Amino acid sequence: MEKNVYNIKGEDTGKKVTLKDGVFGIEPNDHVIYLDVKQHLANRRQGTAKSKERSEMSGSTRKLGRQKGGGGARRGDINSPVLVGGARVFGPKPRDYEFKLNKKEKALARKSALSYKIQEDAITVVEDFTFETPRTKDFLAMTKNLKIEDKKVLVVLPENNENIFLSARNLQKATIVTISELNTYKVMNAGHVVILESSVAMMNNF
Repeated sequence: MEKNVYNIKGEDTGKKVTLKDGVFGIEPNDHVIYLDVKQHLANRRQGTAKSKERSEMSGSTRKLGRQKGGGGARRGDINSPVLVGGARVFGPKPRDYEFKLNKKEKALARKSALSYKIQEDAITVVEDFTFETPRTKDFLAMTKNLKIEDKKVLVVLPENNENIFLSARNLQKATIVTISELNTYKVMNAGHVVILESSVAMMNNF
């Protein structure tokens, strides 16, 4: 499929680029998108939650009352989980939430996410640009010219560009990534994807 190429002023340059159907035009697979996003979020978890169990609590081990005949639940020392302020049963322990996902599944998930964006007409190709100095005002002007200022914007660069990155760093609704950093979560989390013209050829090889 072909897409028109715009400049940062929102004007059609008259150029067109071809987006490979095998990347941007597949039948999206919802399950692998779910798995890839789940893995991304799981890998971000610290896994440091911890609560004290009975053996880790400080307190007397004296038996508080007789075993039977008290009319309530059996309890031993002051650290019993049935008492207020006692230990927690089966509480969280530090753990690793990461899990494995095959490379082919991750690639299919990324292609599915891009195909969804094409179906939603949420991808714009912009000719290569840069800013002379980092200015948030310039980045905001670009989004306004492209009529996407009210959306969460993901800009895909072929390589790192510090001026573009710094211009969008303070904007909550803007994310700048290079091709190597692009993943399913970032595509699905964006309301609109802006792809630089020189990035298209690299993405067609996904």
